[in-house]
Amino acid sequence: MRDYVIMTDSCCDLSDAEVKECELVVLPLTFTMEGVTRRDTPDHAEMTLEAFYKRIRAGVECTTAAVNVGDFADAMRPIVESGRDVLCICFSSALSTTYQSAVIAAEELKAEYPGAKIVVIDSLSASRGQGMLVWHAAQEKKKGRSLDEVEEWVREMVPHQDHWFTVADLGHLRRGGRLNATSAVVGTVLSIKPVMHCDGEGKLTPVGKARGMKQALTELVNMMGELGTRPLEDQTVFICHADAPDSVEFVKGLLKERFGVTDVRADFIGPVIGSHTGAGTLGLFFFGRAR
Repeated sequence: MRDYVIMTDSCCDLSDAEVKECELVVLPLTFTMEGVTRRDTPDHAEMTLEAFYKRIRAGVECTTAAVNVGDFADAMRPIVESGRDVLCICFSSALSTTYQSAVIAAEELKAEYPGAKIVVIDSLSASRGQGMLVWHAAQEKKKGRSLDEVEEWVREMVPHQDHWFTVADLGHLRRGGRLNATSAVVGTVLSIKPVMHCDGEGKLTPVGKARGMKQALTELVNMMGELGTRPLEDQTVFICHADAPDSVEFVKGLLKERFGVTDVRADFIGPVIGSHTGAGTLGLFFFGRAR
């Protein structure tokens, strides 16, 4: 069995420790604030997450850019030249051109190296939902599974991965075109929080509303109770948050109290995703019957 490398992009929001644990190659997207462009690397060496969210809360605007074809080709080439294959799991194609860039790079390299196998999978996921798929793929690889076997596992699990989240700052949804100005103002005054998910096409979709953050977070946990694959207590659950540690602890407490879930891997939403969600966002990811 040929050796292979699992590759992804920084929108997976896996921590530097998780990236090293899983022996991943992670290509950074970029973000630009106040005229300075930085790479969104897993170690956040070019801007700490604390500094990033401090600027976001102060109203500093941030734009982002996808990984381009050349970046993927440059990362894939030394791997295939060394005689190894590539399994690349990318940020949702409905939210970024990163996946398309990886596909183009893979086709170019396969023409150069006919013996190489380069598989690119659209995770149809965002943040640590994408990261959850990548992390589990790495666990399957550690069991000795081949690239073909892990590819099959990932493709089978994509439609069963649930992404549920809520945002604290409705202004970011308004600026992103997902909420009109009037609804944003009224929602802010009444402390209305949207309950959203990532649908079967990888798009962010509003599903409901809740009065206040705690009710919204409770709704996320309710969705796991309704949709999650049994037994729930055996799941490794992922959480992402935009500098919202209190919300993380609240959700973790509910998961343990209601379902006996104790294996929860929580970490920050990185700058690329965070620039679109704003501070205070929290997402809950688990495997379910369907999205």
